[in-house]
Amino acid sequence: MKHLEYVLERAARHVGTAFVEIYQNCNIFNDGAFDYATDKTTKSDHHALSRARQADDLRQGFLKGIRLNGFTPEVVDTKTVKPDDLLIHDEKAPEPSLAFLLSRLRHPDFPEPLGVLRAVEHDRYGDIVRRQNDQAIARFGKGRRFSG
Repeated sequence: MKHLEYVLERAARHVGTAFVEIYQNCNIFNDGAFDYATDKTTKSDHHALSRARQADDLRQGFLKGIRLNGFTPEVVDTKTVKPDDLLIHDEKAPEPSLAFLLSRLRHPDFPEPLGVLRAVEHDRYGDIVRRQNDQAIARFGKGRRFSG
């Protein structure tokens, strides 16, 4: 619940579009579909990326991590692999390829990333248009109304 609260709060505070995927069990159509991710005995195997934020999140208390072998992700044991070899995700990276790669990881072959995968701030369309209008007024003056 704490993680869900964290993700929903981040999405709500974000100015712009936020996409949140929530795994919801339905006892009629897909009962038990997410047992691998909720069962206390197995869930740590499927959440190796924690909140998919930064290096410290990837290293604290997780048995498995992700390493890139060329452009191919592979699951590794965090106790036998040097921390510097682990894939470290930066949600603010301007280049989206790594966030997209993480979004494609699925059970049973990989742990599934949870949390914020991409949080890059860009100028918003409305702000850009207002700035252009202000620049045009400063350069050419306020203008006059057209009266047909």
